Amino acid sequence: MRQNKAPWYFLLLLILAGESVFILPFVLSRVFRPTVLEAYSLDNVELGICFTVYGIVALLSYLFGGPLADKYPPRKSIAVALWMTALGGLVYSTFPSYTILKILYGYWGFTTIFIFWAPMIKATRVWGGTTSQGKAFGFLDGGRGLVGALFGVLSVLIFSLFTNAEVSETTLYESKEAFKNVILVCSGIVVLVGFLVWFFMKMDPKAEEEIILDKITISEIKEVLRLPSVWLLMIIILCAYVGYKITDVFSLYARDVMLYDQVQSAQVGTFLLFVRPVVGVLIGILADRTDTTYWLVVSFVVTIFGSLLFATGIISNSTTVLFFTSILIVATGVYAARSLYFAVMERGQIPLVLTGTAVGVISLIGYTPDIFAGPAIGVLLENSPGAVGHQHVFWLLALFSFIGGIAAWYYFRLYGKK
Repeated sequence: MRQNKAPWYFLLLLILAGESVFILPFVLSRVFRPTVLEAYSLDNVELGICFTVYGIVALLSYLFGGPLADKYPPRKSIAVALWMTALGGLVYSTFPSYTILKILYGYWGFTTIFIFWAPMIKATRVWGGTTSQGKAFGFLDGGRGLVGALFGVLSVLIFSLFTNAEVSETTLYESKEAFKNVILVCSGIVVLVGFLVWFFMKMDPKAEEEIILDKITISEIKEVLRLPSVWLLMIIILCAYVGYKITDVFSLYARDVMLYDQVQSAQVGTFLLFVRPVVGVLIGILADRTDTTYWLVVSFVVTIFGSLLFATGIISNSTTVLFFTSILIVATGVYAARSLYFAVMERGQIPLVLTGTAVGVISLIGYTPDIFAGPAIGVLLENSPGAVGHQHVFWLLALFSFIGGIAAWYYFRLYGKK
C-alpha cells in the first residue's frame, strides 16, 4: 500500500506556494475589486476580458503542461513559476494600459498554469498516499485559503496606511499609490516563497523516481481518456469553478447593494477568505473518515441553497446578518467542492503516475470558466446595474451548481463506498 512519502513541511510549502502564485492575478482583484476598476479605468466587462485572456492561455497550458508534470520533479518548476509571476507584478504596479494589462494576464496564464498547476496537484496526491486524499487536498485548499486571507489582511492594512483617514475623501492618486505599495509588497513575498520552495521542498530520490515517466506517449493520454472518472471530473470541476469565480463579486456586492465604502468592501472580501481554510480542513478530515464522493455531492447542494438566497433578492442593505450568513453558506459549499474535486481522483481509479496527464486533460474543460465566467459576470452586472445584476449572477451560480450536483451524484454512484 502506498504511504505518505513526504514530510509535513512539504505540504506546508505546497500550501504557501499554491496560493502565493495566484495573489497577483486573482486575490488582489477579489479583495480590491472596486479599487482595481477605478485605478485601471476599467468596467466589469473589461476586467472580465482580462480574465478571459488568462483563461485562453491557461487552457493551452493545462493541455501541454499537464504531461510535463509526469516527466519532471515539481520543486524547480514551482519555484520558477513563482519568480516569473512576481516579475509580472512589477508591470502590474505601473498601472499599464488596458492592452498591456490583457497581455500581462496572458503572461500570468502561462506562469501559473503551464509551469505550476499539475506539479502542485501531483505533489499533493503523493503526500496524501492511499488513505489521506481528503486530508491532503482539504489541507491544501484550506491552507491556501488561510494564506490568501493573510495576504488579504496584509493588503488591506497596507492600503489603509496609505489612504486618507476618511476613505470617502480618498483621491484617485492616493488610491493608486496605496494599491501600488500593496502590489510591490505581495510581489516581494512571492519571490521569497520561491526561494523557500527551491531550497526546502525536496523529495526522497527513490520516491521521486516512482512518480516520474521517462516518456509521455499518446497511449498514456488514451488510457486517461478511457476512464469515466476523468469525464465526470471535467463537468464537476467546471461547475464548481464557476462558483469559485463568482465569489469574486462579494466585495462588489458589498459596495453596490450593501452600500459599503472601499475599505469595508475589501474587508468583506477578506472575511470570505477566512472561511476557506476552516471549510477545507474540516471537510478534508470528514471526507477521509466517511466518503469523499458523498461530501462532494453535499457541497453542491449547499451551494445551490446559498445562491438562491442571493438570487431571490431578499438580501439588502438592511439585512446585514442575513448578508454575512448567506456568504458563509455559499462559501462553505464552493470551498468544500473545491477542496474535494481532486481528492476523489484516487477513488476514481486514476493511476498516480499519470496524475499530471489526467489533471491536464480534466483541466482543459474544467477550468474553461477562466475564459467565459469573467465576461459573463461582467455583462450581467453591466446590463442590470445594482442589485438586479447581482441577482442574475447568483441565478447563474444556482444553475451550474445544479448541473455539478448531478455529475457529482453519478460519480458517487460509480465510485462511492459500497
